[in-house]
Amino acid sequence: MKDHEILYKEFAGELTDNILNYWATKVYDPRRKIFFGLIGPDERSDPAAPLGCVLISRIVWTFAAAWRQYPTALYRTMADEAFRILTTHFHDKEYGGYFWEVTPEGIPTNDSKQFYAQSFVIYALSEYARVFSHAEAGDMAVALFRLLEKHAADPLHGGYFEAASRDWRATAPDFITPAKGHSRKSMNTHLHILEAYTNLYRMKPEPEVAARIAHILDLFTDHIINRENHHFHMFFDAEWRVTSTAISYGHDIEGSWLLHEAAEVLRYHYPSEKLLPQVIAMAKAVGKEARDPSGGLYNESDGDHWDRDFHWWPQAEAVVGFYNAWQLTGKKRFRKWSLKAWKFIQKYQKDLKNGDWYWLITPELDVRPMDKVSTWKCPYHNGRMCLEMMHRLSRG
Repeated sequence: MKDHEILYKEFAGELTDNILNYWATKVYDPRRKIFFGLIGPDERSDPAAPLGCVLISRIVWTFAAAWRQYPTALYRTMADEAFRILTTHFHDKEYGGYFWEVTPEGIPTNDSKQFYAQSFVIYALSEYARVFSHAEAGDMAVALFRLLEKHAADPLHGGYFEAASRDWRATAPDFITPAKGHSRKSMNTHLHILEAYTNLYRMKPEPEVAARIAHILDLFTDHIINRENHHFHMFFDAEWRVTSTAISYGHDIEGSWLLHEAAEVLRYHYPSEKLLPQVIAMAKAVGKEARDPSGGLYNESDGDHWDRDFHWWPQAEAVVGFYNAWQLTGKKRFRKWSLKAWKFIQKYQKDLKNGDWYWLITPELDVRPMDKVSTWKCPYHNGRMCLEMMHRLSRG
């Protein structure tokens, strides 16, 4: 068996046997017909914990995307259930958009319109619509796109703000920018609006969507990528003045392949060559600065301060991002970095006893007890990694 065939089997097994099996059997509660919003480090689920919009949106996307690869009844059921919960519990039928957090019964505990969360709803709805030919989901994704363009876009300086009140009329505290409040825009929100619009364009290749994707790509090349050190700037004021010196290595390597993906999807409207030198430089910078000898990827740095913890999601993004850089350049070190990241995951990040992945591995390579499921701990990064690598490996 060839190397790429062995790797394909490894990623396929990780997806079906470890990640999706955990989320279908331990996170979904068939008695209450709801997903648990919280499972602690001891694997104890909390039936009363609220549900996050990001969590449920990412579950929709993951199981819909998995069904495309493996059209099983279980994956369809999980995608359908998550879609039902998203559209009945989170959808604001009065003002449009989706609440940030609700109780398991669907009562909002935070009714703000977080634009980061709206982007994941678009991402989920467009995938569900594409995979299952679900016209209503597609219409809902387009409607939310138009709401974001109406209420989140900055007509003066370009880009998107972070959050609004339930009725969209006032700003609201957000969950992305620093608490001091002087940051009005973030790399993170723009990266995931880009990802969402790219998936929407796959579903509905309309000129208005293409124009917004091209606009966001220009924002990355003009404002968000630091051309001196080849990392993302993280936070900005309304006029794109940088408000933070922090570097997030997981976002850098994730962004390196998502930016390239968006340009490729938009190939007739945006020259991917404009981005190629920058995304390759980003992958190179991350690989040289933030890789541990174990193969894991450090979390963040800010000046002389380093966070050398290994969070689950940067490891997943390292596998895809470095592999993408190898495919673009043919430079063997990128492939080596990708496969070392995968070996790190298998050895340290994967929960061999209970399933799925640990949230955090310490610099000493020990497990730090943290939640297995929460608003932020979802099957999206690691599930997407498996699907993405399977797609790339299937091409030889």
